[in-house]
Parts: sequence; C-alpha cells; structure tokens
Amino acid sequence: MVYSYDDINPDDYIRSKSQAKREMTALQELGEQLVNLNDAQLAKVPLEPALLEAIHDVRKMPHREARRRHLQYIGKLMRSADHDAIREAYDQIQDKSDKYVHLQHRIERYRDQLASGDAKALQDFIQLHPGVDVQHLRQLVRMAQKEQAENKPPVNARKLFRYIREQVEAQSE
Repeated sequence: MVYSYDDINPDDYIRSKSQAKREMTALQELGEQLVNLNDAQLAKVPLEPALLEAIHDVRKMPHREARRRHLQYIGKLMRSADHDAIREAYDQIQDKSDKYVHLQHRIERYRDQLASGDAKALQDFIQLHPGVDVQHLRQLVRMAQKEQAENKPPVNARKLFRYIREQVEAQSE
C-alpha cells in the first residue's frame, strides 16, 4: 500500500525528547517573564492560585540556586495551566508597554526638536495637533531654550514635555 501526505495525521506522531525539553524550557521562560511583571500587570493574567503563590515566592529569593530551582517549579506548574491564555495575556501587556514606550520616545523627540529651535518641527506639531494653544507652546519653547542656554535645571523642558504629552493624548482619544 502506498501512502500519500494526505493520509498522514500529524497528531499520530510522538514528540521527541528534544521537542519536549524545548517546550518545557519555553514554559519556564514564560514563568520567569511573569515573575518580572508588577502586581497590577500580574492581576491581568489568568493564573491558578498555586502558580501565583509560586511567583510571589520566587520574588523574595536571591538570585542563586534556590531561585533557579523555584523557576523550574514554576515551569512545571505552567505545564498544567492554560499556558496559551497566559501567553496571550502576557503578550497584550507587553504590547501595551511597547506602545507606551514608543509614545514617550515620540514626545521626547518633539520636545528636543522644539527646544533646539526647529521651526519646521513647531509648524508640523501645530498642524498635527490643531487644538494646541500656539502662544502657550511658543512661550514654553522659549523658556526651555533660555533654560538650556543658561545651563539651568530643565524645569521648563519638563513643562514643555507635559504639555506636548497632553496634546498628543488629547488627539489620540
């Protein structure tokens, strides 16, 4: 009898020992990433009570052998948990965090360009954010430039940053 690829069911194959180890290592790494989340982020992840307790326990441990073994224990607990849902929740948290960091960098670039006296950047910002108080923005820019020229602490640069952030967040709503 001749078999074709259509006759082969992928579920009939047994995982190799190497594949099983890779999967367990991936679960252990996911558990370690969960340990690095803060409590508010961790509350958004669907975790079993034993797994949550193990994560809280490992946070108290020094970075030595006991911690490594406890992370392996977390990986073991992850095998019986719904690790697909956990991975999805973790990815959503990371995505939100990445977007926040990207927004902060964009605001910093605006602030740096405006404080350096880039007239084109000022016009672009005003066009992109029609609700901006132009007079107030120009005043903040002048004060930040003066502060920068006199090597003073960046009090006005921070005010400029906050104002830019308010405008960007108001537009994104």
